[in-house]
Amino acid sequence: MAEQKNFLITEEVINIQEVVDKVTDRNAGAVNTFIGTVRELTKGKKTLYLKYDAYVPMAEKKLAQIGDEIQIDFPEAKVAITHRIGELGITDIAVVIAVSTPHRADAFTASRYAIERIKEIVPIWKKEHWEDGEEWIGDQLEKKPYPSGKPEKEDLQ
Repeated sequence: MAEQKNFLITEEVINIQEVVDKVTDRNAGAVNTFIGTVRELTKGKKTLYLKYDAYVPMAEKKLAQIGDEIQIDFPEAKVAITHRIGELGITDIAVVIAVSTPHRADAFTASRYAIERIKEIVPIWKKEHWEDGEEWIGDQLEKKPYPSGKPEKEDLQ
């Protein structure tokens, strides 16, 4: 039987149910699932498609760190996060976060925490392709541009 990875970067289409199944627990009263998709309009520009890239080993390690951080506040939580890289079209699923907890409020809070932390610490970046051009956006908070198409060494501290 293949090892189940709860924190995964993949180039494959994300199967939502597979991510949910990783956290399903008979003692959980809630499973919250966040699904991040590619939108067409960003800051008034029409996106045709995105290309996500990542340092996969470090990105998976940071996703696992987020799971550990959630368990500090919610020890009974189970967390699974899968983020897709590669070329994604409009409405394609970029990330799925599944969190199960005994109570729903904790599942909502932990899921929100996970997506915000992904944007803060996980080395995943994207290139936007618009009708009139393209640009590497840089970090996910869009505070640090990566004009070369990837972060510099000092950006990965």
